Amino acid sequence: MPAPNPYASLIALTPVREDTVEILGSTTRYWTYGAADASLTIVAVHGFRGEHHGLEPIIAHLHGVRVINPDLPGFGESTPMTEAHEDVDGYARWLGFFVDALGLTQAPLILGHSFGSIVTSAAVAGGLATPALILVNPIAAPALQGPKAFVSGLTAFYYRLGAALPNRVGYALLGSSLITRFVTVQMAITRDPTLRKWIHYQHTTYFSRFADRDTLSDAFRASTVHWATEYATEIQVPTLLIAAEKDQITTVADEQKLADTLPDGELHVIADVGHLIHYEKPAEAAAIIENFVAQRQLGAAKPRNKRAE
Repeated sequence: MPAPNPYASLIALTPVREDTVEILGSTTRYWTYGAADASLTIVAVHGFRGEHHGLEPIIAHLHGVRVINPDLPGFGESTPMTEAHEDVDGYARWLGFFVDALGLTQAPLILGHSFGSIVTSAAVAGGLATPALILVNPIAAPALQGPKAFVSGLTAFYYRLGAALPNRVGYALLGSSLITRFVTVQMAITRDPTLRKWIHYQHTTYFSRFADRDTLSDAFRASTVHWATEYATEIQVPTLLIAAEKDQITTVADEQKLADTLPDGELHVIADVGHLIHYEKPAEAAAIIENFVAQRQLGAAKPRNKRAE
């Protein structure tokens, strides 16, 4: 049974348009939120096993901003890439071509959540032009060595098993609602029963919308063998890090190391939340983004001058 969305009224007030574009063999579905004449555009990249619905609570709390929010290839309503691998380099190339295909008159800000923080960091380090990079729950250290290393080990075994089993059985395991609930229990910090119920509903509804188990397995490997800090020294634009005090994947100490490694990094830590800032603290995240944009007086960036070919 659907759980009430605590952000439904705000989301309903945000105009949205749906489009598709062909990128590297992927029919990429994307959603544009906000007014076409907004003074600022953000391109947002969701996390592993997520899709565009996950970032809607943050988007709904932003004011006067247009946000373009695609489903990553192989997830949600986007088909897998046929001209690139589902690894960080492949997703970074896809993001560069995606931004190019939008035909924007000004380069957008780039936002990445969780696994999206790795993809966007790699893309910006590789030459994707943007006035600034925004990373929410950034993966600042190896994901399988985080605060819950034992659970991370179980997770890695789960994906290996899902890939090794016969196709039908493996797909059923990887899409299991029981596993999804276990993951959600580990990640959710909120004590609000209504919000917690909605988070479970979100994950049950959208967490298993992957194209096939090979795509999922490749994307999981990509999410664990790379992290945003690898690309930090090559990111030459202001970078906002929105971290969580109780993140189950990356510690605040690792987030601080990432901020210190970036040529121009700014770290904000939101208290009493874990790896689900986008669900549990979207208003706080949106306020930090708006303050960052205002203080940095962010405007247009120069056109892309190189691409990770």
